[in-house]
Amino acid sequence: MMDTAPVVLIDDDSELRRATRQTLELAGFSVSAFAVANEALAGLDANFPGVVVSDIRMPGIDGLQLFDRVLQLDADIPVILVTGHGDIAVAVKAIKDGAYDFITKPFAADRLAQSVARAAEKRRLVMENRALRESAEQAQDGLPLIGQTLAMERLRRTLRQIADTDVDVLVTGETGSGKEVVASLLHRWSRRARGNFVALNCGALPDTVIESELFGHEAGAFTGAQKKRIGRIEHSSGGTLFLDEIESMPASTQVQMLRVLEMREVTPLGTNEIRPADLRVVAAAKVDLGDASRRGAFREDLYYRLNVVTISIPPLRERRDDVALLFFYFAERAAARFRRQMPAVPASVHRHLSQHDWPGNVRELAHFAERFVLGLEEAAQAPPSAPAEPDDASSLPERLERYEANVIREALGRNDGDVRRTIEALGIPRKTFYDKLQRHGIVRSDFSR
Repeated sequence: MMDTAPVVLIDDDSELRRATRQTLELAGFSVSAFAVANEALAGLDANFPGVVVSDIRMPGIDGLQLFDRVLQLDADIPVILVTGHGDIAVAVKAIKDGAYDFITKPFAADRLAQSVARAAEKRRLVMENRALRESAEQAQDGLPLIGQTLAMERLRRTLRQIADTDVDVLVTGETGSGKEVVASLLHRWSRRARGNFVALNCGALPDTVIESELFGHEAGAFTGAQKKRIGRIEHSSGGTLFLDEIESMPASTQVQMLRVLEMREVTPLGTNEIRPADLRVVAAAKVDLGDASRRGAFREDLYYRLNVVTISIPPLRERRDDVALLFFYFAERAAARFRRQMPAVPASVHRHLSQHDWPGNVRELAHFAERFVLGLEEAAQAPPSAPAEPDDASSLPERLERYEANVIREALGRNDGDVRRTIEALGIPRKTFYDKLQRHGIVRSDFSR
């Protein structure tokens, strides 16, 4: 429960209003109580972070008219209606129209407090999702290396400082952490931005091909070389050369690359012609090349030649506060690409985002966001079922009641909270369905996507 969640309470009965206010304040809520709806509406807007509790029968603007006004302000503000038995049909219609819950008089104090607590948690989630979506939209407008943690702020600041210095840079980080993003930013933020950004994954090419790709070749330089080819080094002259997984570069190529870095010139295969290369090299490695035990066959002199500036990208598990923001960024982007509506993000997904270690880092998170948008992450999206209680301490009627409540919750979950499909699946009349929801304290809208 959100301990300080604000509640706007409207009831023209002063005694009931005072008692209800006391009940909610004892439950930990901050309550603003009003006798008339107009005064309450004056303090409500789309940024209201709490819950509205209103009697239905009131002079002037009644509870249903108040509910309509709140819907116009923000359809996601939870409204709980308090009604007498004679107005149950009206309240049920309001539920269909989007009211969060209704409670009949007289009601138990804990029944109201529990409903308000669930509504407050739902509102908190809505507001959190909105804030993250707004931040994600700002990120889509050009904020690179998304993240608000100190580590990411420091990383962006470092990149700004070195981008225009032309020094070679070694980027280290786990798989999927965004090493190419760093290299791309160093290029974009430098005076080399008008030149080419040329990327080569050293681990993706066989030894027989990588030299030709890097240095280029003349026609006839080797079997199959039918025409002249400009190599990646020469093509990146005036721009930036990004060498990913450089720890996988063959030993013979490392020797040639060391000369390129020292002399800033390249000799294509099949010729003795030396061509100048105005390049900046950004190399990336998944291992710590400074550790001789992990460096393997990678040349120590090449490591020191590349290691003018080293930038280390922290893994996602070390900056958990950035995970939700990144998720919304990727989900919004995926929704646009797949031409889907961005789904509401339930609490179960927020829990997964905060608890998972993300060994695949940003790449894994991006793929998770895409699957979520496509509806393929059902386990993460499913509403949590009621916790099981030990049967040996319960009577048979209590066990049956609990079983019935779980069956209703499961049916609502399978049908995304849709009333028509749920009552068809359960095979019960609509009025019986709503009576059971009220008896078990089940809020249908908790299961809506």
